[in-house]
Amino acid sequence: MRTTVITPPTRLPLPRWRELWEAREVALRFGQRDVVLRYRQTAIGVAWVLIQPLAAAGIFSIVFGGVAQLPTGGTPYFLFTFVSMLAWTLFASIVGRSAPSLVSNQALVSKVFFPRMLVPLSTVMSSLLDFAVGLGLGVVLLIVYGVNPGWAVLLLPVWVLLFVLLGLGIGLAASAWMVRYRDVAYVLPWIIQVGLFATPVAYSLDAVPANLEPLFLANPLTWLMEAFRFSMLGTEVPPAWQLIGAVVVSVVVFFAGAMVFQRNERSFADLI
Repeated sequence: MRTTVITPPTRLPLPRWRELWEAREVALRFGQRDVVLRYRQTAIGVAWVLIQPLAAAGIFSIVFGGVAQLPTGGTPYFLFTFVSMLAWTLFASIVGRSAPSLVSNQALVSKVFFPRMLVPLSTVMSSLLDFAVGLGLGVVLLIVYGVNPGWAVLLLPVWVLLFVLLGLGIGLAASAWMVRYRDVAYVLPWIIQVGLFATPVAYSLDAVPANLEPLFLANPLTWLMEAFRFSMLGTEVPPAWQLIGAVVVSVVVFFAGAMVFQRNERSFADLI
């Protein structure tokens, strides 16, 4: 018979990685359930994964490419915005799904013992599935437009991982805060919406006026977006400081979010 000893968090509340790994089956079940519930009783099912970035890319192409005539470095505007929306949707969906995950599963959180961090972590499965479907269409578009990204495509998994880490770090902290402050449910979607336009997603960084460029370069999502387009579209390689900064910030944000989550975990059952 196996005995599980529950101990309070240490002064530095890092996640118990071994405990999370041993309970990975729980995360898998949560992830499977999210995927099933997301597309159950929908008329077109998983096609929504393609419709959303296609519609956004079409609108951005008309507004920013057709009306505003913003540059994209020679890349067809529709392809440029579709690829950018793939990356942004991955990040935004991880944040948007992980943040309310504890509140949505309050019955389990308050009555059953398991590593609570598995709940927001499990949301990555459905987000990555959506991303994989969209990426498949993105590859088709690359072939149609005759764009060859070259060797840079080999770095694509690195940028995807960094987007996941950054989104999870924010999502973990937001999910812990949402248990105590339900205002987070109203503020977070607004922040994500503002971030879509504050990050060069629908336009190239070259389109930003010189006096505003430092503000955009201070946004870590800009570094990741430029790196993602470098791997998918073969655009100019970002400066080394942006690539290094993207790695450092994503890892730091993830661990910071995990520590915020761990520090607040003991109060979840009482507050939720």
